[in-house]
Amino acid sequence: MYKSFSMELAGRTLTVDIDRVGKQANGCALMHYGETTVLSTATASDKPRDGIDFFPLSVEFEEKLYAVGKIPGGFNKREGKASENAILTARVIDRPMRPLFPKDYRNDVSLNNMVMSVDPECRPELEAMLGSAISTCISDIPFDGPCAMTQVGLVDGEFIINPSQAVWNDGDLMLTVASTKEKVIMIEAGANEVPEDKMLEAIYMAHDINQTIIAFIDKIVAEVGKPKHEYTSCAIPTEMFDEMKKIVTPEEMEVAVFTDMKQIREENIRNITAKFEEAFAENEEWLAVLDEAVYQYQKKTVRKMILKDQKRPDGRAINEIRPLAAEVDLIPRVHGSAMFTRGQTQICDVVTLAPLSETQRVDGLDENVTEKRYMHHYNFPSYSVGETKPSRGPGRREIGHGALAERALIPVLPTVEEFPYTIRAVSETFESNGSTSMASTCASCMALMAAGVPIKKMVAGISCGLVTGDTDDEYLVLTDIQGLEDFFGDMDFKVTGTKDGITAIQMDIKIHGLTRPIVEEAIRRTREARFFIMDECMSKAISAPREEVGKYAPKIVQITIDPAKIGDVVGQRGKTINEIIDRTGVKIDITDDGAVSVCGTDAERMAQAVDMIRIITTDFEEGQIFTGKVISIKEFGAFIEFAPGKEGMVHISKISKERINRVEDVLTLGDKVTVICMGKDKMGRISFSIKDVPGRTE
Repeated sequence: MYKSFSMELAGRTLTVDIDRVGKQANGCALMHYGETTVLSTATASDKPRDGIDFFPLSVEFEEKLYAVGKIPGGFNKREGKASENAILTARVIDRPMRPLFPKDYRNDVSLNNMVMSVDPECRPELEAMLGSAISTCISDIPFDGPCAMTQVGLVDGEFIINPSQAVWNDGDLMLTVASTKEKVIMIEAGANEVPEDKMLEAIYMAHDINQTIIAFIDKIVAEVGKPKHEYTSCAIPTEMFDEMKKIVTPEEMEVAVFTDMKQIREENIRNITAKFEEAFAENEEWLAVLDEAVYQYQKKTVRKMILKDQKRPDGRAINEIRPLAAEVDLIPRVHGSAMFTRGQTQICDVVTLAPLSETQRVDGLDENVTEKRYMHHYNFPSYSVGETKPSRGPGRREIGHGALAERALIPVLPTVEEFPYTIRAVSETFESNGSTSMASTCASCMALMAAGVPIKKMVAGISCGLVTGDTDDEYLVLTDIQGLEDFFGDMDFKVTGTKDGITAIQMDIKIHGLTRPIVEEAIRRTREARFFIMDECMSKAISAPREEVGKYAPKIVQITIDPAKIGDVVGQRGKTINEIIDRTGVKIDITDDGAVSVCGTDAERMAQAVDMIRIITTDFEEGQIFTGKVISIKEFGAFIEFAPGKEGMVHISKISKERINRVEDVLTLGDKVTVICMGKDKMGRISFSIKDVPGRTE
């Protein structure tokens, strides 16, 4: 017999069924919110995975298209690889939950969320987040929960808790906040230039609501929760650390890591590791965990330097940004390019413009979003960190970083009416030593301006780090963290925005939450840093969008036609429009409301295509003059094609002012002639005259 638990959440009923299905998983919750149903499970292996120095957690968000009454496209007619939305949702679930598992736990853990039905009023992503937390909390898997998550939208200045899909898409804020009983543990946001104080208000409104959800989860755990199982600890032996400090003193380790050059620091650590390998040659148990032990030794050294001595590894002040550089137009022939450098982090961004027909189609659970006009892709090759790994395509990290930079710039993009292009930005990581996603935001903003995209405002991004002590009051926030401070620190707090407000936030932590003073200081620091980057670096490379797209970018001319005439332009089975395209080499997009976009690189050919479309869609009147081609000759006259699929006849008597016996005496197939419309003949055909064209001489 299963048990069911319910609570009222943001005006709807959240119901959790336990032991109804999935009884062989360590923990399983069948979630219902409105008519949205998600099955969330948590499973763990019996033993730790051998030979690893990390916690092997995997999180999945499975979008079943039957949930919205769709059959998947493609040949196989079944769901394929995870969509970008599924990957991003899995990351949002992973980030707050991972720090709550024991640091020395090495058993494989899998959190799976299967979306089985979708009510547009209740987003399945939120349900999956809560389901993962509940299924893990009631399981026997060691976990320092509970945790809860709430989403906040913003419409007309009013916050909406757990908004519908439509409000989530169209509002001014897309905020997800995860909390434990005491602290905020994750923030993810996309925003339409929301001011910092308004963002803080939303964050802590969500945090307060999370406390009611946590109380609900506590009730479920008290009734059906399992005792947590014992596990084999993979912690480094204390006596090993003691021996390591005798071989390499803390002072020597400090000298090894205290440099602003990543390559020098890594060489120093390699030499230190070699000393340990030689010293522990007879101790196989210690050798097996040596890499993790060296990592922990570095971590303790760096954290002590920062927190106790306020001394960063590269010698910077706590709020100091690394040296900045920016340039545009470094790549020839592309539509727009820019490079942004911050210390040893360097991103080159390339923008490509295309007609609207090249928007990305999206086949997912959100029926309101079927295509993407702006795409941002991020690549992270191994050479950017001095490694030799082969490229296997973008992983979840690359997809997440690209999505963050994309979200950062969407609020400042022009509308389709203002700029009728599909836009793709690609960030290539040339060098990486901390926060390449924020460098991607800066580089992409400049590349868009260089490409002539009329963005409304400049956007910059920066990341803050954190080192904490033994109490909540003992902490230090670091502006512009480099890789070492990210690896050994407690937080990666990324914020992007204009001078008027925030456009995106992504906060990752490795501890059990942040106090409000830390969140407030991080947001304040990132605001100051964004302004500095825009004023002292980006605006000196390019201060405003160029007035026109570049030489090699496609040009687009827009006209409007009567929607009733669309069929005339397209023609039977697309014959007419394809002929226009073949003749002129342009691309043509037509919307249902009669908006026509003609895209090409040759202005003359684009003008020809526009003229053809206008001729085809014009109601013919006596006195109109056209230029056409002779396509057929008969005894009684000639047929003139004056636009693809459009033709009229010149009677033999209307060809010349002089009498002629044969049409062929004056015209041949393929001749280009100027004609004047005489109206329609008795058969309803357009009648032309050559001899009556004003100003014509024989």
